[in-house]
Amino acid sequence: MAIDLDLAPRRPQAPAPTPITVTRDYSTPDKVFRWGVQASGLGVFLLLVAIGSFLAWSGWPAFKVAGWGFFTHSGPVLVGSHANFGVLASLTGTVEVAFVAMVFGAPVAICTALFLSEYAPLRSRRSLIAMIDLAAAIPSIIFGLWAFFELQPNVVGLSTWMSRHLAFIPFFKVTSPPLNASIFIAGLVVGIMIVPIVASICREVFSLAPAGEREAALALGASRWQMIRTVVLPFGRGGMIGAVMLGLGRALEETIAVTIILAGSYKVTGQILQHGGSTISQLIAINFNQSGGALGVHDLLLCGFVLFLLTLVINLAASAIVNRSRSGAGVDL
Repeated sequence: MAIDLDLAPRRPQAPAPTPITVTRDYSTPDKVFRWGVQASGLGVFLLLVAIGSFLAWSGWPAFKVAGWGFFTHSGPVLVGSHANFGVLASLTGTVEVAFVAMVFGAPVAICTALFLSEYAPLRSRRSLIAMIDLAAAIPSIIFGLWAFFELQPNVVGLSTWMSRHLAFIPFFKVTSPPLNASIFIAGLVVGIMIVPIVASICREVFSLAPAGEREAALALGASRWQMIRTVVLPFGRGGMIGAVMLGLGRALEETIAVTIILAGSYKVTGQILQHGGSTISQLIAINFNQSGGALGVHDLLLCGFVLFLLTLVINLAASAIVNRSRSGAGVDL
């Protein structure tokens, strides 16, 4: 018997779903917190702009006198009828000190963070973490005095050995002794100073690696180092890069310890073992009370503006690198 489809009962159609409207009905405490955070962020940005504008405006008279030669000459020579001053040697020395500090300090800091988070015994881990955190609070002048009286006499022998056996590398070539008060020694001191900061941040990032991925890697037969290499390091890549860049900014701006170590010669040699050298912060610290009148003050403020721009560019580059290397990216078992 054929069934008439037109007479078959039909199911009632369900009504079309109505989209839910999400309203932002913040409570009063949420609004106060939101406004406070926005005001704080905007205030920091405006303060940064104000500092940069002040340095640029105050250093403009020195730039009008020196012109673009400010970036090709070296030293605060403000006496005589023709003023000849510039930032080239100090800028080069700043980059060299920071480079040496990162070469020696960043690997030690990362290895220290890995030891504290993965290898240190549980009984002594808290004490070691507290010691590393407290080391970041040691004043710069303490590091500078220790380096001047203790570190420098013991490093001169290493500098001599490097100058004899690695002289074919331009950086390690030495034209005349002595080998103390050099860029190399100043970079070592600054590298030691940035170890606690970078190690503390990296340790926090490494400790946030998911426990599930850790246990899965170990359950699949991975060794401790294989687990660290495939899980912990990829997860903390962004934080690790940010910590290293923070240490780089600290190395660029160090003043007291570098001033105690370096002899303060304004020559561009590119020889990090050679006696002498200067940085922008040291240039400002040494010549601030002997600035040579109004022009000298403008010169030092313009040097500060150059250091401000250098630090700002490095921070922006670090932010771009961190945004492309988010923590947790690349964790694949």
